[in-house]
Amino acid sequence: MQKILSASEINQLDQVHLKRKAFSNHAFMELVAQRFVDWFQSQGYSSHVKILVCVGAGNNGGDGLAIARILFAQGYPIAVATCFSSGAKLSPDCQQNLSLLPSQIHCRTLDYDSLPNDGILIDAYLGIGCSGPLREEAEQRIQTLNSFEGTIISLDLPSGLPADSILLGGAVKADLTVTLGFPKLSLLLPEHAEYTGELVVLDIGFVEEELDDFSGQTYFLEEKDVLPLHLKFHRFAHKGDFGKVLLLAGSKGKMGAAVLAAKAAFRTGSGLVTCLIPEEERGALSAVPEAMCIFDEDQDFSGYDAIGIGPGLGLDQVERLKKILSATRKPVVLDADALNCLAKDSTIWDLIPKGSILTPHLKEFDRLFGSSETHLERMAKAKACCLKYDLNLVLKGANTLCSLSDGRQVFNSSGTKYMATAGMGDALTGMLTSFLGQGYSSENAVLCGVFHHGLAGELAGDHYLRGTMAQDLIEAIPETYRLIGLD
Repeated sequence: MQKILSASEINQLDQVHLKRKAFSNHAFMELVAQRFVDWFQSQGYSSHVKILVCVGAGNNGGDGLAIARILFAQGYPIAVATCFSSGAKLSPDCQQNLSLLPSQIHCRTLDYDSLPNDGILIDAYLGIGCSGPLREEAEQRIQTLNSFEGTIISLDLPSGLPADSILLGGAVKADLTVTLGFPKLSLLLPEHAEYTGELVVLDIGFVEEELDDFSGQTYFLEEKDVLPLHLKFHRFAHKGDFGKVLLLAGSKGKMGAAVLAAKAAFRTGSGLVTCLIPEEERGALSAVPEAMCIFDEDQDFSGYDAIGIGPGLGLDQVERLKKILSATRKPVVLDADALNCLAKDSTIWDLIPKGSILTPHLKEFDRLFGSSETHLERMAKAKACCLKYDLNLVLKGANTLCSLSDGRQVFNSSGTKYMATAGMGDALTGMLTSFLGQGYSSENAVLCGVFHHGLAGELAGDHYLRGTMAQDLIEAIPETYRLIGLD
């Protein structure tokens, strides 16, 4: 997995990378610019689209100037707007790329009145060096950039947005952010959604060996990371090898949650799925004829490989939850109403088996741990909880945060805006329980479950768009295995 570094660490990484590759700063800037242009051309933008590249005086501006030069050579109509005064001191690489700019490219100072009203604006004004409030002239320039009515593409970071802290002033509101190497922490925080837009991570050649000397515990999970986490099964495997799981889910009027969780568990690969439901609601499970039903909680749960608890369970289930947790020592998945019970009664914490998985969304998280002013504060609370109780916590949302029992915190790369519909959490509970039941470690169950859930959402969203439902995601789960190369 790709480590997410701080702004100061990124500068150190650049030097490590340059030394290893025997690159000059200028050569590295050329590579970055070419990678951006390759990505840009892959998006199918018209060769006639007007492009305004807005550049600052630092290395981010140098990257922008190199991009402008290469795009111009490819036949795109290019103009450059400088976001610095005539007497400003430019970085050496920015100065060099400014001198290399073809004379045919119109270069002018950024000005509100001369800003085009359509086309594409590439924001290469401020880079990762931003921290704290901006100067007045920088705020004004950002306001001007935000008045652009076409598509804004920010390079590495939207100008004004700090790399690893919460925004205090203004920032460019990008439609797309093309970040270099790995996402900066700020790009993954919900507070910055209106500034980041769609996120694209551009590979510029960093390798894991270059990151080994950095001690951070924050990571970004990508598709290439997921395949090695999976268990493999031989052709003589039987249904028992794929896990026997129990789902404590559903109540009067909420049986759909149990159905979705059970279907998701099967589609994820569970061999046997049993649902503990109210007997009077047993008819609902006819939608999943493969699932078994039980109605009596007074039994031995030791035969199950994993238990998922919470989807549609109903309110006022504290004592029932305590009873179930007291009857098992194997990891469980706690979601929805199980989390609401936990928020009501703190004595439940000590009953949760080690290695279990909690799956709150933002509101549920705040009920559990109290309100937080920022997502960074939530991250700190999640990490402390996981270390204290030897648990794993999945904080659901865009770029879902997986806080693991060993202290690592992993942001997920898969998913889509079309997943913001009812039942998606129920499906995730079924998937996580399934992976646990198949014998995955709790940490790998979390990472595989969250990634496949997001990828299935992407597949479903590509087809159904805003009409995507949880059952569409569930039916797409098997295809996610094929996409990552798992049989």
